[in-house]
Amino acid sequence: MIEAAPTPKENMGEPVVRVDGRLKVTGKARYPADIPVSNLAYGVLVTSTIARGTLKSLETDMARKVPGVIDVITQADVKGKVARPKFGGSTATSIAPLQDSTIQHDGEIIAVVVGETFEAAREGAMLVKADYLKQEPSTTFGSAGVETVAAKDVSERHKEDPKVGDFDRNFAVAEVKIDAEYLMPTQHHNPIELFSTTAIWNGEEVVIHEPSQNVSGWKIEIAKELMIDPDHVRVVSPFIGGAFGSKGPITPRTAIIAYAAKKLGRPIRCVVSRMQAFTTQTYRAETRHHIAMGATKDGKITAFKHEAWEVTSRPDPYAVAGTEATASMYDYASVLTKVSLVKADRPTPGYMRSPPETPYIYALENAMDEMAVALGLDPVEFRRINDAKAEPIKKRPFTSRSLVQCFDEAAKEFGWSARKPEPGSMSDGDWLIGMGCASAVYPTNVAPCAVRVRLTGDGRVRVQTASHEIGTGVRTVAAQTAAEILGVPVENVDVEMGDTSLPPAPVAGGSNSTASVCSAVMKACEAIRSKLLHAAVTANDGPFAGQATTGLTMHDGKIVSATASEDIIDALQRSGEGAIEQYSEFLPDGASPQGVANLYKGKLEMVAGGSGEKVKYSFGAEFVEVRIHRRTREIRVPRIVGAFAAGRIMNTRTARSQLMGGMIWGISSALHEATEFDRREARVVNRDLQDYLVPVNADVKDLKVILVPEVDDEVNPAGVKGLGELGNVGTAAAIASAVYNATGKRIRELPIRIESLIT
Repeated sequence: MIEAAPTPKENMGEPVVRVDGRLKVTGKARYPADIPVSNLAYGVLVTSTIARGTLKSLETDMARKVPGVIDVITQADVKGKVARPKFGGSTATSIAPLQDSTIQHDGEIIAVVVGETFEAAREGAMLVKADYLKQEPSTTFGSAGVETVAAKDVSERHKEDPKVGDFDRNFAVAEVKIDAEYLMPTQHHNPIELFSTTAIWNGEEVVIHEPSQNVSGWKIEIAKELMIDPDHVRVVSPFIGGAFGSKGPITPRTAIIAYAAKKLGRPIRCVVSRMQAFTTQTYRAETRHHIAMGATKDGKITAFKHEAWEVTSRPDPYAVAGTEATASMYDYASVLTKVSLVKADRPTPGYMRSPPETPYIYALENAMDEMAVALGLDPVEFRRINDAKAEPIKKRPFTSRSLVQCFDEAAKEFGWSARKPEPGSMSDGDWLIGMGCASAVYPTNVAPCAVRVRLTGDGRVRVQTASHEIGTGVRTVAAQTAAEILGVPVENVDVEMGDTSLPPAPVAGGSNSTASVCSAVMKACEAIRSKLLHAAVTANDGPFAGQATTGLTMHDGKIVSATASEDIIDALQRSGEGAIEQYSEFLPDGASPQGVANLYKGKLEMVAGGSGEKVKYSFGAEFVEVRIHRRTREIRVPRIVGAFAAGRIMNTRTARSQLMGGMIWGISSALHEATEFDRREARVVNRDLQDYLVPVNADVKDLKVILVPEVDDEVNPAGVKGLGELGNVGTAAAIASAVYNATGKRIRELPIRIESLIT
């Protein structure tokens, strides 16, 4: 059973139904690959069948003979016409397909077949034959030929390894110790909406329709790669059918398809197949973690070490780098961390929902459970003992930290007091029962954002910003924010997003969108409200003449004082204004004065939760029951409860939906998902949804989300911490803990499957 939307509590907004919900469920929402285009041609990618080597030749004659095939775009066409991308910022990778003959990973783009129909292009693509000079690839940890480097020496994201105190001495004398290694596999996003690019040229200007979490950044990058003026590029992405980070950085495909459309003089749409998405898009990097922890007998952690290794591509130093989160999580007496990158013959990884926290907190929370067992302490009590008022590295306080409250509320709802700590001591017939818990954490990120808001004479409000509705409900909470401040019904607010012709907004990632967009909308709407109320009290013939604006409110479509009221429509007409429009820029504390100006240049200044004089995080606690069959070792998760504190909740319905989806994804991460590689060939084996396992309805029985009230006025004007990437952080560790409680087997490598329990 999955419960209905929760009733709002303190500091929580109403569970307003999504303003775009009807469009989506009736099929009227137009996604980028749905946009009608005249004279459209279709592109199909041809990708490499080796992971490392040189493309000696490409035979395209048979493909060109297929009826309906227009052209085959190859290196001969693209080289010198499209600039090489540079890794970082809005760009997924520096690997540049069709720029030379080098093959750097499995499934690299080696040609694009363009046809009058998709079927013709696909048939042609199947007939392209490649001849390679193959080299032995390096696949993963331990493979011959990989190169290991310190992340802090090569990464722009990870400049230092957090540390404090004398770990070696404290660990040596610790009364209780654990020392273990944890592994998380490569995972792929697999959004339901396939990746696509539609490129339409009108003279020297190009319009790109593509599912994107970062249209403002992409506009500049596309212009660079096509070597044209950014003013000649427009990127449009009003709806996105799932992204989870995969549609944040731009890939080389976009510029290649745009160039092909220009070369052929007609629009081209390329929809990437599910199989090709496994190698032409980003993914979650494979990680290995070594954690050593020492504690006193009464449970105080005196020493914490977290070493991690991450697989990346050979040319790009993408770093997951989650030690900032693990090093800040508890009140350790000493900390030592190190992150290393292992360069292999893989595509460049990228952001995947809670990119650092999911793998790194998984390792930490597993270790916390192991230490609780070693100490003979209840896992909840162990976390309570080590709760922190300040992060341990620089002793900076948290703006708010409701972790213990989350554990208290979730434990009560779950019935944690009925748990028996002895492994294998709870059962129901042939099913062993286990219970586990884990913490969840995610930083409160916020970024510069610009909006344009217009209140018109018919009482309607239009909000415009180039932010992105990726399914989180940001379009709805932006409408709620405007409606609340301007006193109009939510249904009177229209929100336009996902278009570079609108005021720029940050990438929809890092759970920053609600905080950034709503803070900007608040600023613009408060300016409009101030102008309208000033006009109301200065109108000599109006009902509020001579009154103070502080005594006026706006609600239900009216301006109201203690003695009078007037429709907003009438007040606008009385003021002589047919409409009031306000362009506003939101600059969070910690951003440069050029923050929004930089957005216009495609540069993002994300103010991270771990920066500043105080640290800002959302917290949660997750509790899981597993059932494992004594004989078959089949694993089920019949119950899961999560309690989360994330500052002001703008909409309890959309918030709960995000957390629910995250928890289900956590189940998937724990028990189902893994991208499998042929280690000899460095090639993906399970590149479809038949073999890449994800949960279905039968895998999720009873799920409960608890929203813990929390007020934090220090994080941003909206008081929002962000929770879109919080829900999946603790789930996998809670399941691993429950599996141990049920069986006594400590499984440290994900996913946990039947074979994990029968060995």
